[in-house]
Amino acid sequence: MANSLKKLAGQTAIYGLSSIIGRFLNYMLVPLYTYKIAAASGGYGIVTNIYAYTALLLVLLTFGMETTFFYYANREDIDSRKAFSTAGNAVGIVSLIFWLICLVFGGVIAKGLHYESHPEYIRVMATVVALDAFQAILFARLRNENRALKFVTLKLSFIFSNILLNLFIFLVAPALQQSHPGLMSWYDPNYQVGYVFIVNLLCTAGVTFGFIPEIKGLRYGIDRTLLKDMLKYTWPLLLLGLIGILNQVADKICYKFIVPGQAGEVQLGIYGACVKIAMIIAIFTQAFRYAYEPFVFGGQKDKNSKEMQADVMKYYVIFTLMAFLIVVLYLDIFKYIIQENYWEGLRTVPIVMMAEIFMGVYFNLSFWYKLNKQTWWGAIFSAIGCAVMLAINFIFVPKYGYMACAWGGLAGYGTCMVLSYIVGQLKSPIPYKLGPLFGYFALALLLYYFSILFHPQKQIWVFVVNTVLMLVYVGVVVYNERELVMKALRR
Repeated sequence: MANSLKKLAGQTAIYGLSSIIGRFLNYMLVPLYTYKIAAASGGYGIVTNIYAYTALLLVLLTFGMETTFFYYANREDIDSRKAFSTAGNAVGIVSLIFWLICLVFGGVIAKGLHYESHPEYIRVMATVVALDAFQAILFARLRNENRALKFVTLKLSFIFSNILLNLFIFLVAPALQQSHPGLMSWYDPNYQVGYVFIVNLLCTAGVTFGFIPEIKGLRYGIDRTLLKDMLKYTWPLLLLGLIGILNQVADKICYKFIVPGQAGEVQLGIYGACVKIAMIIAIFTQAFRYAYEPFVFGGQKDKNSKEMQADVMKYYVIFTLMAFLIVVLYLDIFKYIIQENYWEGLRTVPIVMMAEIFMGVYFNLSFWYKLNKQTWWGAIFSAIGCAVMLAINFIFVPKYGYMACAWGGLAGYGTCMVLSYIVGQLKSPIPYKLGPLFGYFALALLLYYFSILFHPQKQIWVFVVNTVLMLVYVGVVVYNERELVMKALRR
């Protein structure tokens, strides 16, 4: 088991390189956007809203085929090449149909979403999400074959090109327009939101060329018998993923309808900017998921797999709570990621971070039904959680604004987490160590509460007190997990 955990840690570190570095570098775009797109204009609210739609559409267009591909590619009775070709072609065809529909009816869709003055936003982002969906299966193949280097290279190539083009559009282009107006006649300084989407399209399209060798693997076509079996496995995953992503983005989609007009866009922009600070938990969870999902499916026959899952859960909680404390204890530093006019939304950061931790725990709890081909359980849990989240949003957003969005996400993920644990322990028990898990949660929240209660007036003493609190958490973890720490040091 120790070797398995070591391998998982190594894979998480490799995949985390693209995720952590990528998200960190993308954080550079958050201050760029918030400093260049005024909060009062609501422009960042438009970006937040449309990206919420693309996240939802990406789940629809991939319809759970990533996880389904992992399951079938690791079965001894199925050729992994046929599994990849079937999954890739199926997602590719669906994405192509979606893209054509958006090209033809983009104006109608834009009007329905209250973007009738900019139907090109819809067409551009429809192209992006169609390419992203197709690439998801190609990236899944890299993960399944442990080709982490190419995975990281392609991810980082998108990130660096995206950052460079955004820096050009928002910093270099305005200066060039002043000095060389003839050369920059194409540039419109009032079209900032549109350029955000266009840059995304250019970078996404560029990554596709890096997949030419993998695209050749689609020549096996679609195995109809295999596809039917895959669809039976994947439809609950589609529902699960759809409801799961709704838990993440429904508040950002619904906000414009609950609080209409520019006021809604302004508030959504503030909330969306502050949520970016909380996404450090999502960075770790995404890196962990990239490594853990194929790892679990590949080692499902290991007799110690349940004990391993229990250990992984504990270490996941330890490290995500550490990330939580780093952000909330040093929020006076992290807040400079966004422009000062957005700071009023900072009170949502601890709530959203804890919601992200709950989501990660829920992901860890999900393997009992995925491994047992009972994925419909996940759909049920997520549907209930989504209902809780939406109810809180529609009832309380009119009165409490985006704070209700933050609490709604926490309640929704908390509901999913609790239900998955209870039913999972009845159906396929895993020996989770609840004592340490609850203990670490209690410790982290107590330290956070202490930092609020004892908040010196001088900033330097705030950092001193919070650093001591951070060291207390680290000290408790090192003491409780001293056997693992000593083994690591000996190696």
